[in-house]
Amino acid sequence: MKKFKESLSINIRAILARAYVRIVATHREGSWIFLYGLTGLISIASYIFLYRNLGAKKVFEGFVIIGGFVLAFWINVLWSIASQLYWEKLSGNLRYFIIAPCSKMSILIGMSIGGIYMILFRSIFILFTAFIIFKTPLTLFNPFLAILTFFITLFGLYGLGMSFSSLYLIWGREAWHLSNLFQEPVYAISGLYYPIKVLPIFIIFVASLIPLTLGLDAIRQAFFGKEAEGILNIYIEILILTILSVIFLLLSYYTLIKMENIARKWGTLIERWQ
Repeated sequence: MKKFKESLSINIRAILARAYVRIVATHREGSWIFLYGLTGLISIASYIFLYRNLGAKKVFEGFVIIGGFVLAFWINVLWSIASQLYWEKLSGNLRYFIIAPCSKMSILIGMSIGGIYMILFRSIFILFTAFIIFKTPLTLFNPFLAILTFFITLFGLYGLGMSFSSLYLIWGREAWHLSNLFQEPVYAISGLYYPIKVLPIFIIFVASLIPLTLGLDAIRQAFFGKEAEGILNIYIEILILTILSVIFLLLSYYTLIKMENIARKWGTLIERWQ
């Protein structure tokens, strides 16, 4: 029991320590929130003007804004969680993570919490600024389900990112290309700026393996109700998202242990150019 308490204490402190760095960094340069938010608004504006030119329903503008809100988290997952161990390897810090007495998952959970905190400010800035600037009607059909779905989606996304982190590390120099591979195509198939329902069923099925797709669809249903044109009932989507989150978290747990064993046994995984 004493050993368990000590282990729990070490892992909690590891989570807090890794989250602390990103939380503090968020407030170190406040203008970054504005600048990153402005960049996101430019992308949203182009789609909104396109929909207005085509005479599309106003709710489509809401789809675009919600998509821009969630998109920032997916980028953070790819570049600050999935790729993170690889960047640490290049900077020479990975060896310290490997020999640390805490679980590697605690380190990544701390990074995820800090990353969510950091991105949340930018995304909220994008969300409210976009609704104000473009005067898009904001309807919130079910606030409780919107918040619940949002956090379950984050669990799924960051769980997936932690699963990728070990693979990125083992695949080595391809980490940069892998993040690019999972970035642009996912924009297209996850329905970031349009209802996913318009795509063929096979693509919807493949895209649904990434929590971004179902999470986005469920959040839109919580905001706009039937006008969201969801692919499944929102409660079914929440259930699938929860199952995916559990699967990804378990997968990340086992892959991190596997990666740690390889690093300790062979030593090459932590070398910079290996």
